Amino acid sequence: MANGFDKVVTIQEVLAHFHDGMTLLAGGFGGVGNPPTLIQGILDKGVKDITLISNDTAFPHIGIGKLITERRVKKVIASHIGSNPNAGAQMTAGELEVEFCPQGILAERVRAGGVGLGGILSDIGLGTIAEKGKEKVLVNDKEFLLETPLTAEVAIVHAKKADRFGNLVYDTSARNFNPLVAMAGDITIVEADEIVEIGAIDPEEVVTPGVFVNYIVKSEGVNWQWAWEK
Repeated sequence: MANGFDKVVTIQEVLAHFHDGMTLLAGGFGGVGNPPTLIQGILDKGVKDITLISNDTAFPHIGIGKLITERRVKKVIASHIGSNPNAGAQMTAGELEVEFCPQGILAERVRAGGVGLGGILSDIGLGTIAEKGKEKVLVNDKEFLLETPLTAEVAIVHAKKADRFGNLVYDTSARNFNPLVAMAGDITIVEADEIVEIGAIDPEEVVTPGVFVNYIVKSEGVNWQWAWEK
């Protein structure tokens, strides 16, 4: 098991934290930056009725899109689902609840959850159906919608490199939502392509400090084919 300074564990050990009905935050954008080994572990364990918070639902057979395709998700909070027709079909059929959120607001809600804020104020959506059910706040005679913070029982993150304490470096654009997601889970599990000893990463390179990370597993690599590889 992981200890305070060495958080590297096996995939079998972290699977204990995934259960039916859980809330799950996932880093990634269109599948890029989704953690493949952790997603496969969730599928293999048979976890279902997940509330998924992520930028999108990836593609049908890529990244977290697999969770949608296999009908493991009951609700998704995302900025869009357009790249995964299975998500759209399930939503239309009333089988998948979808809460849409503008991408920038979604990012800020996750960040607010990660840093312990009570929410953020935004004027986006005022006077539209987007304000339904949201509290309004008046600041200096201007009206705002209160957007609530987002957190989850488990946050899953994909990093290019991690030291054994959990200091993380990301792979270019695969960084995307991962640093925000890493802060907002009750338990944060990192899948890393490379795991190095403490001190091997230049502090100037660190994007996510290890204080946010609970467990690290070694990635088994991407187990899907990108569209440009076909």
